[in-house]
Amino acid sequence: MRPEGAGADTGGSGRQSAVVVGGGLAGTTAALALADAGLDVTLLEGRPRLGGLAFSFKRGDLTVDNGQHVYLRCCTAYRWFLDRIDATELSPLQDRLDVPVLDADRNRLGRLRRTALPVPLHLAASLATYPHLSLAERAKVGRAALALKGLDPADPALDDRDFGSWLAEHGQSPRAVDALWDLVGVATLNAVAGESSLGLAAMVFKTGLLSEPGAADIGWARVPLGELHDTFARKALDSAGVRTELRARVTSISPTENGRWSVEVPGERIVADAVVLAVPQRETYDLLPDGALDDAERLLAIGTAPILNLHVVYDRKVLKRPFFTALGSPVQWVFDRTDASGLTEGQYLAVSQSAAQDEIDEPVAVLRERYLPEFERLLPAARGAKVLDFFVTRERTATFAPAPGVGALRPTARTNAPGLYLAGAWTATGWPATMESAVRSGVSAADAALAALDRPRGHLFREAA
Repeated sequence: MRPEGAGADTGGSGRQSAVVVGGGLAGTTAALALADAGLDVTLLEGRPRLGGLAFSFKRGDLTVDNGQHVYLRCCTAYRWFLDRIDATELSPLQDRLDVPVLDADRNRLGRLRRTALPVPLHLAASLATYPHLSLAERAKVGRAALALKGLDPADPALDDRDFGSWLAEHGQSPRAVDALWDLVGVATLNAVAGESSLGLAAMVFKTGLLSEPGAADIGWARVPLGELHDTFARKALDSAGVRTELRARVTSISPTENGRWSVEVPGERIVADAVVLAVPQRETYDLLPDGALDDAERLLAIGTAPILNLHVVYDRKVLKRPFFTALGSPVQWVFDRTDASGLTEGQYLAVSQSAAQDEIDEPVAVLRERYLPEFERLLPAARGAKVLDFFVTRERTATFAPAPGVGALRPTARTNAPGLYLAGAWTATGWPATMESAVRSGVSAADAALAALDRPRGHLFREAA
């Protein structure tokens, strides 16, 4: 690191400066946008890598993602991010939405897929033939979808209600909730319908399924997440002139007498014109100067929700599809990560279990005993296959909990302290805790900082905003 005071006057360049605290997607986005606008930017990350909660690690010869992450075509900010770090081709989208849905109890496969017809006809054929719902249930789903399309996700009254009760009021059976609404909602919101804000749920379904025909087409990384969010992101930051410091945990942030900001890390004090705090809500609370937010304690009232990830390596190929999701089974979404992990023999499956409060602390042996028979029930080819490895990754605070009332707790990018801004998927982006929300928050924080500094924004940045 540089000696104390380095960067206080941007090294004599005369340019305005910014410090971004946190090297997840939100912080990396903010740093890139600020640097693209001509600021001297320092990015400080306490971990030995970038990427936040979307990262990779080595396990023997495997390169493993901590959990399966996907995005949708409607995730315009995250798509901007991929383009900005020159990684779009490494995380492609489906040509058209196509989700295999396997009912374990009935041993029947259905599909949720779209056509090129306009909304809502793009899903009509799929819904009409969806085998996991009765004819009457399918008709009621269509009526509920039209009612959902008429809601305004920004209406504060919707934030106070839960999605499950709204679905029940609109004729949705428990089977319809399991086989359709929670199939999508649990994976995107990290909560079941009865524990989700109606406002956030309306946003997810209106934007993803009821806006444009291709909005819900799914994309995912065909390489390890660390290659995108660490390696490619670091290269983009370096090219933009951002000074990136890893293992640099910020201990305090305070205003200076001349209206700038002092950021303290062990062995260094950095002074800048603007600071973006892009860390989790508890850490943000601990670093905020007094008075920076009205009722800062509300940050501590934003709950968290876990995601459990199961990783299974077989000695042979047991899954032909790139992914599928299951009904009538504790298994939720299963992805083939063989090629991305570097495995050359056998097959590696990653299983993402959202809203995993009841299982997040279960011992590996218990999870292995519970889930391996389920894989054999869902995948006949697994019945004679040898399990070479079974391990678990746990993110106990993977997302903020999208409970009713959370919208009123999420702060905007601006604070009461001029020059200090907030970013993170948990801030007031209007989205649930997704990669899209994280990038949007970084865009909003950089936008607010640049507006206060009277600086123009770059072309791609304007598109993301």
